[in-house]
Amino acid sequence: MAVTQKRRAKSLRQYFPILEWSAEYRRDTLVSDLVAAVIVTIMLIPQSLAYALLAGLPAEMGLYASILPLVAYAIFGTSRALAVGPVAVVSLMTAAAVGNMALQGTAEYALAAITLAFLSGLILLVMGVFRLGFLANFLSHPVIAGFITASGLLIATSQLKHVMGVPAHGEALFDRLLSLLSHIGETNLITLAVGVASVAFLFWVRKGLKPLLISLGLKPRLADILAKAGPVAAVAVTTLLSWGFDFAGKGVSIVGEVPQGLPPLTMPSFSPEVWGQLFGSALLISIIGFVESISVAQTLAAKRKQRITPDQELVGLGASNIAAAMSGGYPVTGGFARSVVNFDAGAETPAAGAYTAVGIALAALLLTPLLYFLPQATLAATIIVAVLSLVDFAILKRTWAYSKADFAAVAATILLTLTYGVELGVSAGVVLSIVLFLYKTSRPHIAEIGLVPGTEHFRNIDRHKVLTHPELLSLRLDENLYFANARYIEDYILDRLGQDQPIRHVVLNCAAVNVIDLSALESLEELNRRLGDMGISLNLSEVKGPVMDRLQKTHFLDELSGQVFLTQFGAMKALGPVDGLKPVLKAAE
Repeated sequence: MAVTQKRRAKSLRQYFPILEWSAEYRRDTLVSDLVAAVIVTIMLIPQSLAYALLAGLPAEMGLYASILPLVAYAIFGTSRALAVGPVAVVSLMTAAAVGNMALQGTAEYALAAITLAFLSGLILLVMGVFRLGFLANFLSHPVIAGFITASGLLIATSQLKHVMGVPAHGEALFDRLLSLLSHIGETNLITLAVGVASVAFLFWVRKGLKPLLISLGLKPRLADILAKAGPVAAVAVTTLLSWGFDFAGKGVSIVGEVPQGLPPLTMPSFSPEVWGQLFGSALLISIIGFVESISVAQTLAAKRKQRITPDQELVGLGASNIAAAMSGGYPVTGGFARSVVNFDAGAETPAAGAYTAVGIALAALLLTPLLYFLPQATLAATIIVAVLSLVDFAILKRTWAYSKADFAAVAATILLTLTYGVELGVSAGVVLSIVLFLYKTSRPHIAEIGLVPGTEHFRNIDRHKVLTHPELLSLRLDENLYFANARYIEDYILDRLGQDQPIRHVVLNCAAVNVIDLSALESLEELNRRLGDMGISLNLSEVKGPVMDRLQKTHFLDELSGQVFLTQFGAMKALGPVDGLKPVLKAAE
């Protein structure tokens, strides 16, 4: 009975991580979480407003997306430091997805964004329940880096129209720049002054405010809190200036009325047509958001020797997005900068996120009337400063030096994203990554190996001074054998045997082979038959247990013209007597 109860408790903790960390919650933990929540709340208020406008949504939807989703993640998430909420890339993807369906500023536009959050949440939940987190592995890190770099540029350029106070349109980078240039004569100088000053101030705050405050005698923790409040200061000052000097009357775009109160209860659209239009975008947002979230969660967890459960993270993020859809929000995920701030501020548990939600709720209740005169240029500056830190062109140099294939994936992702938009860019990056993987594994590295003198080790004859037997061909296969490379390996071996050398035995070293699929097995059977017709035996060595288990379920081993050897050295002793070994002297590569 006691064992059953323990199992039930363990199962509940697995699906509700809050039960695990709340059992150890202490007063000092509460203090740490509250301090972190204060800092993140200060940072999140202007960010939430700005990212909602980036998504083409009313500013209050950014606040709504920063309340219940944080509570949901605190219940279901496994990261102690991840801060969930609106992020720049997902906001841009939301704008791209919803913008194709409805006119910005309409009720249908907001409903589509809510539905997108709901769909994304469902997809993440299904992936978590069925343990499909591995699907995110189809997005390689170079592709993600290229996509985020291109997205950062798109986001920054999309905000230039707010900084200049001019109309502009276009989804691609060059279209936006041309549109801006065509309207440059209409620039509102006051808007430009507010935007440029805000950008300069926020960049200075990031690098220079904290050292300045410490030099003035403030403690590092207090200086850090004040530095994080830089965007709030920009919002407060420009709002006061806008009110005092009637910026709106001088053509400066302001936020306007932001509804006061807690998030409303909302429902997504259940129209099959709407779901069909949004599903592809929701899938991309889910995977991109999960990859970004799990990357920062695992990085921060490793610093404290904590553990992240990826499949449960899918559940946590799924619950967060469904909570966003039910409370007037739009798709959310774990933000990199926000999570790092949460971590550095001392957050001990996900409760810090719940306390942050309380802070955002109070802001929605009490502070929204104060945002009426806030210039949109200030929010645009907040976005620009935040996303430019994501731009990393150094990835092009690193991938060019290390792998031309990875460079091609990065470059293609960046160019396609900038030219055709985020969805096509990331989709092309995924497809290109898979194609490059299939290409590389379809032409695996095959090394002809020989015995290192005085040892039982075998190495590549093109890289080392080794001994070989003239009648024995030893090949090491450095890849799993599957449908894409089966024919290549067969042709390689037959071409090698076509050289002038009296080979009687072929040994395939399978130390690096973890899988032999049915296509590869049929290819091996054909190779065995053809070698038999040539009077040459086919042998295997160092076959791994799971691979051997599957081979034993077939007739291949019974029909094999040679043997299966435990070691490559054993194969050489049996097939190529030591007194027949000859040195191979080739220039090392």
